[in-house]
Amino acid sequence: MKFILGIIVGVVLVFASVYLYFRFGYAPVATAASPIPFERRLAHLGLDAKIEKEAPKTPPFQAADSDLQEGAHLYREHCAMCHGGWGTPKTATAKGMYPRPPQLLKGKGVTDDPAGETYWKVSNGIRLTGMPAYKDSLSDKQMWEISLLLAGADKLPADVLAILQQPLPAQ
Repeated sequence: MKFILGIIVGVVLVFASVYLYFRFGYAPVATAASPIPFERRLAHLGLDAKIEKEAPKTPPFQAADSDLQEGAHLYREHCAMCHGGWGTPKTATAKGMYPRPPQLLKGKGVTDDPAGETYWKVSNGIRLTGMPAYKDSLSDKQMWEISLLLAGADKLPADVLAILQQPLPAQ
């Protein structure tokens, strides 16, 4: 009986400690603060499982050059402020965010991600990251154009690159 009571008291103390940690402002809530232990890992567990379960496995169409051009315009308008342009430094907005938004057109980017995964992220957003959901702002076709652009960002035609290489508007 003492053993069971000890377990119950232990569990109650853990939950009370976590509550008090947040209640009295010890938790890092500012974007400039360091993450709490396991924060990144726990957040990604849920996100990865949700994407695996819900992301489309194949795009509904193959991107033509006109789709990639439209995707480039949409990316510049809706994504570049946080995720950067082609060959541009991080914006002040991106520097002030936590977690830091990945620079999608620099380095590896998301070219190794399936287009369906990127589509899911564009459509649904990612909680507590600053990544908004665009499903009520963009059409399915527009979200796929952005996703297909990013999936093939390492092999874009010259006319699409020319759109992405234009200077970004003042941020």
